[in-house]
Amino acid sequence: MAEQGDPRRGPRLSGTTRPAGESDRPTTFELFFDLLFVFAATRVTALMAQEHGVHGLLQGLLLLALLWWAWEGYTWLGDRGRAGDGVVRGGMAVASAAVFAVALAVPEAWRDATGGLNGPLVVVGAYALVRAVHLAVDGAVSGAEGDEGAPRRIALSWGTLLAGVPLLVAGALLGGWAQTVLFAGALAVDRAGAHLTARRGGLRVRDVARRSERHGLFVLLALGESAAATAAGAAGRAVSVPLLAGAALGIAVAVCLWWLYFDVVAPAAEHRLVRALGAIRVKMVVEGYTYGHLPIVAGVVVTAFGVQGVLAHAGEGGALGGFHASVLYGGAALYLGGHVLFGGLMHGVLSLPRLLAIGALLAGLPVAIVLPPLAALAGLTLVLVALAAVETARYAEQRRDLREA
Repeated sequence: MAEQGDPRRGPRLSGTTRPAGESDRPTTFELFFDLLFVFAATRVTALMAQEHGVHGLLQGLLLLALLWWAWEGYTWLGDRGRAGDGVVRGGMAVASAAVFAVALAVPEAWRDATGGLNGPLVVVGAYALVRAVHLAVDGAVSGAEGDEGAPRRIALSWGTLLAGVPLLVAGALLGGWAQTVLFAGALAVDRAGAHLTARRGGLRVRDVARRSERHGLFVLLALGESAAATAAGAAGRAVSVPLLAGAALGIAVAVCLWWLYFDVVAPAAEHRLVRALGAIRVKMVVEGYTYGHLPIVAGVVVTAFGVQGVLAHAGEGGALGGFHASVLYGGAALYLGGHVLFGGLMHGVLSLPRLLAIGALLAGLPVAIVLPPLAALAGLTLVLVALAAVETARYAEQRRDLREA
């Protein structure tokens, strides 16, 4: 067993906490922690289904963005201290309970249910606790590591958090569009602080493969949770041929989304990241993973909401309608747009097949509005299957090289 200070494991930071190394993989506790965040993120579909409109969709995306940035903070924390050790484990345990509280209260984030605690305030309070625990643990670990730039970085983060929380509280008390505007303002303040922190430098990335793997696992968990969430559309409906056909098409869409990310995109990006060094590597992580993955995850959640709407109306003779068609096709277009952005940031190249697929989805949207629900879902499946087939053939050699690397 390696002793304290063993160079194979890295120096101890404080007590039993040590920094992550290049060979470290995500711990089981990190996977558990990430699963709670994904659960909270996919609960956003319940909020969007409840509100059922453009405002509800915007509300869901705002909550998703807040959760995503909070989670990203913990991925950077995992680079400085192992999640299974000491103060990092303790802090993440507290944050886990707070994240679960957010997940439970998400459907009441804008509209408090009768009885019990105030739902919007529970969301705000639990979210603020998640962020505060992260900053407190980050300060303890960075200080023990001797990071000279940490005090300024963490002070700026505390400043933006303390500036944003009053906006969140005011929004929770006011509700409606005022809450939406104030939540968006809090998010903008938070991101401005993060942008200033990144521009001043001092960020380091040790766990390259681990960072890529953890983001990939988040996408995978989001796909699984979202596929399960679509079952809500079938709640209370008798099992029928149209319902089973819709479920099969929904799973086909989920498989395509998985294929389009994990077949070549994820391993190629990790390979590129491993070869990058210094400031270039940090820039790629910040832009490609911290920012570039948000539309990918949001696309998964919104597409799942669209599939849920199809299952709720499977077998009905009427048209799918503008809202559900826009969510279904727009969510998939957002997902592919995130891929185009991610590829451009990581490789400096825009994917022509994916741009054409986005164009096909947007062009097909007016048709999907007037089609029956199952036909509209079949059209989306056809576009995604065709894209996967084209890219499988086009990148066969690259895929083989990545497997052999």
